[in-house]
Amino acid sequence: MAVIATYGTSGNIAGQIIVTVVVVVVVVVVVVVVLAFVVVVVVVVVVVVVDHNKVVLVVVVVVVVVVVVVILVVAEAVVVVVVVVVVVVVDHNKVVLVVVVVVVVVVVVVVVILVVAEAVVVVVVVVVVVVVVVVVVVVVVVVVVVVIVVVVVVVIVVFVILVVVLVVIVVVVIVVVVVVVVVVVVVVVVIVVVAVVVVVLVLVLVAFVVIVVVLVVFVVVVVEEEILVVAFVVVEVVVVIVVVVLVLVVLVLVAFVVIVVVVVVVFVVVVVVVVVVVVVVVVVVVVVVIVVVVVVLVVVVVVFLS
Repeated sequence: MAVIATYGTSGNIAGQIIVTVVVVVVVVVVVVVVLAFVVVVVVVVVVVVVDHNKVVLVVVVVVVVVVVVVILVVAEAVVVVVVVVVVVVVDHNKVVLVVVVVVVVVVVVVVVILVVAEAVVVVVVVVVVVVVVVVVVVVVVVVVVVVIVVVVVVVIVVFVILVVVLVVIVVVVIVVVVVVVVVVVVVVVVIVVVAVVVVVLVLVLVAFVVIVVVLVVFVVVVVEEEILVVAFVVVEVVVVIVVVVLVLVVLVLVAFVVIVVVVVVVFVVVVVVVVVVVVVVVVVVVVVVIVVVVVVLVVVVVVFLS
């Protein structure tokens, strides 16, 4: 810089122009480089703080680095061209050329340092972004896998419970149907037997009456009147006894039928009540199990997502 000052104050107008141009160009290049580096740092900080997706970060950093590198290359090329042209055309002592070359070398070193710093910043940002994305993806995958496993387990448990419930209901219904059929068959058989017995008794009574009438006619026609009176008395007594016996038998049979019907009705009612209670209990148990499973699933999902 002392050489530049000396050369600039030597009265050579061309030298002063050269010094002024070189200094201005160098200052402009340094300012542009510093501003570019500041812009890169500010953009990186702002995007890291604001942007959570990190996509804009990578794009902005790449664009800024490309622009900065292009500006630096163009600026250096302009400096070199201006210095060489001016020095070769105007300055014959080559003093300013040496000074400018030194300054350009210094500027190049500074630019290289800044570019390396920017590259390091970009690499660090990209690595951080990649690590964050990988961690997020791993967490999301783990959460999705856990949720899928829990859902599959819940579906299997609910399916098994429903199958068991259906089997129980089918078995109970089959048992009830078999029991009702058996009871109905028994009732029908009893009613048929009672009907047959009543018909047989009626036939026996009719036959007995016919026999008594025949005997009475025979006695009236063949034997004497005293015997007729005795025969009538005997016939009346026998008829009364037979009628009483038949009435008692019919009453016993009717009572038996009533008892059977009452027992069957009570049995059917008890079976229906038991079936209803069993079905209600099974349904309540299934609902409780499903609610518990759903609550556990929700808790697991909330815990993993939190």
